[in-house]
Amino acid sequence: MELAITIFIDGLTYASWLFIVALGLTLVFGVLKILNIAHGSFYALGAYAAATFVGWVATMHWAPGWTLVAMFMAAIAIAVLVAPLTEKGLLRFFYGHDEVLLVLVTYALFLCMEDITKLIWGANPYYVSEPYSMFGNVEIGNQIYVGYDFLLIVIAVVVGSVVWFGLNRTRQGKIVTAVIHSPEIASSMGVKVSKVYMMAFGVGVFLAALGGAFTAPMISVQPGLSVGVIIVSFAVVIIGGLGSIEGAAIGALIVGLARAFAVHVVPVAELFSIYVVMALVLMVKPEGLFQRIQARKI
Repeated sequence: MELAITIFIDGLTYASWLFIVALGLTLVFGVLKILNIAHGSFYALGAYAAATFVGWVATMHWAPGWTLVAMFMAAIAIAVLVAPLTEKGLLRFFYGHDEVLLVLVTYALFLCMEDITKLIWGANPYYVSEPYSMFGNVEIGNQIYVGYDFLLIVIAVVVGSVVWFGLNRTRQGKIVTAVIHSPEIASSMGVKVSKVYMMAFGVGVFLAALGGAFTAPMISVQPGLSVGVIIVSFAVVIIGGLGSIEGAAIGALIVGLARAFAVHVVPVAELFSIYVVMALVLMVKPEGLFQRIQARKI
């Protein structure tokens, strides 16, 4: 019983930050129809920026709570700086082209950003330890868990709820939905499609950076961080169904539990347990668990 509880909590913790990142990836695909390989680089930028901002707060000897604000502001800073440059300065020139070309463009961007992070922050690892110890430990049964892990779960629930509410219960969300179904018709009705694309891409970058910023206290922030993240994020959105918020949540939970089970029961299978689960899901539902129904074109 204790092992099952441990697997569930570890899986939920892993799924929480992964859901935030995958949510940004599936949102960008749903609106812009782009499989953004560079999404993992935005995650890494968020982690590096959080390490920098938290370091500034530490040198100023502010209260520990300000480190959380610093991480959140780091994600906003990355979104504000990087999203317009990427969408307006690069991706906008390739809209309407073959999807494979867009994948290659984002892959090239990914390679460039890997070198840019090394130029800015160097090759040495960064450690963001201050926020991780803020919430103490939580004892459940005979196991002790770090309180910060449960904060990530809360953040994931809040982020998912806000994005779902924004898309389904607000006027701007209805406009985004209209653009998803038919950019041409939405444009003819007076909707500025380019503005919607910019907004959606900015939110996607922010979610990736937010995931990186709040994961930074749990990991070593170093070069190569983005590679593993984008691979696992793709696994999540493929399992859940591209363009689906519900699918991203379920996919992240499946991946998190599969990884936690492998770590605690079959450690040698950790590296490929996620892909085994993905293969099993795709064998049953090749389009993903929550693939949106596509409108039939006449």
